[in-house]
Amino acid sequence: MLTPDRLEKDRQYDSFGNGEVLYGKKKNHLPAMGWNSWNAFGSGNTEALTKAMADKICELDLKELGYEYVILDDGCYKPERVDGKLSNEENKFPSGFKALSEYVHGKGLKFGMYNDIGTNLCAGAAVGTCGHEKEDAGSYIEWGVDFLKVDNCYYPFDNATFSNPQNAAYTFAPNIRAIKLINTADNNDCTEMVFMATDAEISGTRAFNENDYVTGIGTFDGTGPEASPVGPRSSELIFDVSEIDSDSEYEISVEYQPGFKEGVGNWLQIAVNEELIFDDFLNKEMVPSLKEEEKKEEESLPFAWSSPIKVKLKKGENKIRLMNHRRQENTLNSYARLLKELNELKPDNDIIYSACEWGKTHPQNWAYKVCDSWRILNDITFRVGSDEDPGHGAWVEDYTTSVTTQYNKAVIMDEYAGLQKGWNDPDMLMIGMDGLDETQCRTHMTMWCMMNSPLMLGLDLRRITKDNWIYKIISNKDAISINQDALGIQAKRLYSTLAKEQPDKEYIRDIDRIDILVKPLENNEFAISFINVSCEDKNQKVSIGISDITKAFGKLIKSAKKYNVKNIWTGEETENTSGIFEVEGIKACDNITLIVSAS
Repeated sequence: MLTPDRLEKDRQYDSFGNGEVLYGKKKNHLPAMGWNSWNAFGSGNTEALTKAMADKICELDLKELGYEYVILDDGCYKPERVDGKLSNEENKFPSGFKALSEYVHGKGLKFGMYNDIGTNLCAGAAVGTCGHEKEDAGSYIEWGVDFLKVDNCYYPFDNATFSNPQNAAYTFAPNIRAIKLINTADNNDCTEMVFMATDAEISGTRAFNENDYVTGIGTFDGTGPEASPVGPRSSELIFDVSEIDSDSEYEISVEYQPGFKEGVGNWLQIAVNEELIFDDFLNKEMVPSLKEEEKKEEESLPFAWSSPIKVKLKKGENKIRLMNHRRQENTLNSYARLLKELNELKPDNDIIYSACEWGKTHPQNWAYKVCDSWRILNDITFRVGSDEDPGHGAWVEDYTTSVTTQYNKAVIMDEYAGLQKGWNDPDMLMIGMDGLDETQCRTHMTMWCMMNSPLMLGLDLRRITKDNWIYKIISNKDAISINQDALGIQAKRLYSTLAKEQPDKEYIRDIDRIDILVKPLENNEFAISFINVSCEDKNQKVSIGISDITKAFGKLIKSAKKYNVKNIWTGEETENTSGIFEVEGIKACDNITLIVSAS
């Protein structure tokens, strides 16, 4: 039976919010800037192309602007390990990764690579880090790797893309009908109490009552754009037991129905008064790897009582929690394993560690413990380029593959980001790819800079010259300064024409709106961005006052009698004495972004 390997800090859910990092994770990294090979070349990247991109970064003076990482994405390794270790695909990367790393470092740049917490990479190579964390950490340190992007395909313990959907057995509790408590302290009077699940409290919004039982105990799949990233993403079944006359020993049994699909699993965690007493499959004979003929019967698996679990209950009130947080805990532990090995081998390493798990397990809750950034959704584009094709991006699509889908989630996730945590990552920039015009790319850059997102260029840099509009967008010093500001504070959306009550919390997918974002900067400055998310021109007047801004940020932003105002895209400088910042009319997909300083 396949079960997750355990770390000494395995049980984590109840400590997600305590601010403590694991295994020497470094803090205070600003959002990373650089170039990643995936959007430009997919699995077709080569050593020659990578060197050409490093050369262009230097030629275009992008290094001086902060673009310092050159990152190899999927498609660079041999399809299988060699003597248990990672190895370069010799046709694409004939000189090897150490030599390529030295070439990149020789340019004054930093070198990044890619892997996966699963058994395989997303493109299929059977070289994922799962079970090989120590060997891979040694290779990355030997090769001089400065940045690691680690994906989440073929992960054994979750219902991940390309994996067996029956692995939901790990990530959801069974359907629960009841629990039974038997007092075993008095052999002459084994008092029995039964509590129905439908009478218990259901926390969060994932689980629900279904006839005479509760189903869906676990964590939402966050890969797609359907659900808000704000608020509890998991559900527990909570029994308040107050009929206990004295401290005593009991046995707990659970009436359950196992399953192997999203929402119904076989793994259960039981905590009594904050002490975890059970964390395993309820029925170990029913493992995720069912035979084909058995899969057909999974809908009709019967309810049954579990074997009894011993526990001590206290006199008075007791809280019994039935839950499954393994979707988040297993993923955290898998990312932690690689960090643990990296820091044991080289404690002073300063590798930037980027979790690319598509927002599946809501990494905004836990990834700060081990990573510097975390992807919030599935890919921003599935139409990547090649040596002859620039690839395609979109402003709006129904799924994750657009600027606005990624923005709609990331813009309300400011509470999860910061120098002591890390950064929400709405994926690589699509500036310069087909499908996005100049205005959309300029606003795309603005959004990512205001949200403190990593700035990873995703185009073939050979398309850029210093006099074209692509270069003018990605080299805008004011935009970059907003992203790289030393305070490290993600912008907060303080107004939206479609918000009802809390614009900084409400998840709004309708793009027919104008948003106003405000971001504190050092030296008592702040940035304001008026963004027309819509594909149509907007002619109304929108404004925000300094009183609303100071109310949102407190001492981070101070009011003044007069402000100097600079438009970062036109360069126009004006003076404001009213403390009201307003615009009237914004073109489709456009933005007006200002840096404001008290004078």
